[in-house]
Amino acid sequence: MLPRALSALVLAASLGLATAALAQPVAVDLDPAQPGRIRAEPVPAAIALLPKDLKLVTPGTLSVATSPGQLPFSVYASDTKTPVGGEPDLAQLVADSLGLKLAIEGVAWADWPLGLTSGKYDAVISNVTVTEARKEKFDFSTYRNDLLGFYVPLDSKIQKIEKPEDVAGLKVAVSSGTNQEQILLGWVKANEAKGLKPTEVVYFDDDAVRQLALQSGRIDAYLGPNSTSAYLSARDGKTRLVGNFSGGWPETAEIAVATRKGAGLAEAITAAINAQIENGNYAKVLARWNLSSEAIEHSRTNPAGLPKS
Repeated sequence: MLPRALSALVLAASLGLATAALAQPVAVDLDPAQPGRIRAEPVPAAIALLPKDLKLVTPGTLSVATSPGQLPFSVYASDTKTPVGGEPDLAQLVADSLGLKLAIEGVAWADWPLGLTSGKYDAVISNVTVTEARKEKFDFSTYRNDLLGFYVPLDSKIQKIEKPEDVAGLKVAVSSGTNQEQILLGWVKANEAKGLKPTEVVYFDDDAVRQLALQSGRIDAYLGPNSTSAYLSARDGKTRLVGNFSGGWPETAEIAVATRKGAGLAEAITAAINAQIENGNYAKVLARWNLSSEAIEHSRTNPAGLPKS
């Protein structure tokens, strides 16, 4: 949870390479009322796709779970209980499109799969990547590309990291058990096979400690979700982006709204998102939270996901 003082913080992020200029600043609003939130009109074509026998947790309301923790995805507002951020804003667009009220609940990341399957909420909007394993239990409606980013200290001599050879000889931090860890370890193995210098892979239990290690130059680079790293880069002004690529490298990965398998919500949600893409509201939501670089052109229902490991 972020302190109330951050309500006045200005968010800007560099989503190009190291030489690119920072994006225009975006004010971070932690007011629980969210007066600047983008709203939408009902979309008849999307509403028509809702099953006649649809059973929502609360009639007339779309109950959505998200995992507050980091901007630009979601954090708790200044009242310490209302989730705000890019994911809640997307949830509002979907609910409005379907002619429903929105009830959004903050949950721990580890709890969303069981909560969704058990019917505790109707949907999850929490930076969930589509995978083939998850598709066995859930339906998906895509709404963002999944991008990873390599970040280095501001004064680092490293100018770009875009292929396995670029991490040879470096000390790189990554989070354990993530897609990016699998990618990095694959790069390290490929470099070893070529006889290149080894890469030291470093893990931190605390995100704040990792960020300080990166800012101070105790590690050469950090590989993680581009959105959160871009936010921290803009907030602290001590790190910069030197390369980004799909979270499923070499495959393309997408972030999606998750719903219960066979519940009948996915097609309607996909249609709702596509309507908001077409009318421009989707772009406004992404711009509000500096997520424009991850925009998709068209939402899809249950596309090919990342393969099972």
